[in-house]
Amino acid sequence: MYPRFSIPMLNKKYQVLLLSALCSLAMLCPNTTFGFQQGNTAVDFNQYSGEVTEASSNKPLVFATLTVEGTNISTITNTEGNFLLKVPKEYINKNLVISFLGYKTKKMPIANLKPEKNKISLEVSVTQLSEININAPKDALALVKKTLMNRDANYFEDPTLMTAFYRETIKRRRRNVSLAEAVVNVYKTPYSSSKDDVVELYKARKSTDYSKLDTVALKLQGGPYNTLYVDMMKYPEYIFSEEALSNYKFTFDRSTRTNDRLIYVIKFDQHEGIVEPLYHGELYIDVENQVLTSASFSLNITDRDKAAQLFVRSKPAKVDVWPTEVSYRVDYREKDGKWYYGYSSVFMEFKVDWEDKWFNSVYSLNAEMAVTDWERNLTGKTPKYRERIKKSIILSDEASGFSDPNFWGEYNIIEPEKSIDSAIKKIQRQLRRAERNRD
Repeated sequence: MYPRFSIPMLNKKYQVLLLSALCSLAMLCPNTTFGFQQGNTAVDFNQYSGEVTEASSNKPLVFATLTVEGTNISTITNTEGNFLLKVPKEYINKNLVISFLGYKTKKMPIANLKPEKNKISLEVSVTQLSEININAPKDALALVKKTLMNRDANYFEDPTLMTAFYRETIKRRRRNVSLAEAVVNVYKTPYSSSKDDVVELYKARKSTDYSKLDTVALKLQGGPYNTLYVDMMKYPEYIFSEEALSNYKFTFDRSTRTNDRLIYVIKFDQHEGIVEPLYHGELYIDVENQVLTSASFSLNITDRDKAAQLFVRSKPAKVDVWPTEVSYRVDYREKDGKWYYGYSSVFMEFKVDWEDKWFNSVYSLNAEMAVTDWERNLTGKTPKYRERIKKSIILSDEASGFSDPNFWGEYNIIEPEKSIDSAIKKIQRQLRRAERNRD
């Protein structure tokens, strides 16, 4: 049974539909309180923005990674291929490294970048058949097992303090209705440790226009933990536990390259005859080191009622809610021969069907988190319980508004899409208009 949560009503017009992307993680909700980190020293930095595209077609490359060479500072491109990178001035003489799965990695001097409208193109990396070792494993399942078994040796073995940017967006059909963003501190435990990671909130802001939600207000429970638990190498038990591996069939697909490394692509899907909703997707495994570098997967929604039970935590009595798509992505990065969590996202689409209405509504929710900097946490210290984000958090209830244009300061974020930018401005205008009407 899932734990029950008491959610306050917004007003008489709206009823709350509470969603959770945590699936089987829903039981992991300790009784903690919400807190903030205090005190942070500003850093003098340069800001650069631009676009990463494919050289031949000029199409934007989504989720390309940009890293300041020799540092842990990084960001990714958004769904339009745009990026925003803030670099401390002490590092402006270093190179910027741009990488994307299936493309040749590029290096360029940061000093050559303009403040705005930089256009960076990457060339496709062609994989030669001769590159594939004829002695490569023929058993895809065996390779997956070995990759999981090598986790302790291949991934970070020290406690790590990561700075990350988190964003969640709720849409009704194609219209943004709720936007929440946060800079968080992630206290990552070693991959060999059974202890869970801890998240601490540093800054957060939101913009919500409930008038676009008809008569239901959607809220996501779990906040940054929804994305953090997609780190399947840290939390393999949620998808690829030893017992669960037998529920899947694994097959080799094409090969590709990233960061000049040869990568196996392994497809997986649940065996026929298994009625519980499991997953299908692709694993990207480094050939030489047998390391998972990336994964994308989706929930098999064959039984909508069973799938709905995984996500819908609370809803009005006369409404039927079920997911039509649930997909995940996780990317890892490498530093000095060790790999670590770098980015993850969750996308969920739901249909909401009212008993007394002719038409149903379609809502989508996207949550993503990117690590923008990190350092080893050699003391192993973590925040006190009252300073940690609860795993039952609803970020949009805790965050403040979008009033300060310099809100993030020197912190790296994911560049907002144009639609999100315009939605924020529109929502702000509507809220100001509503306040004037009340006065």
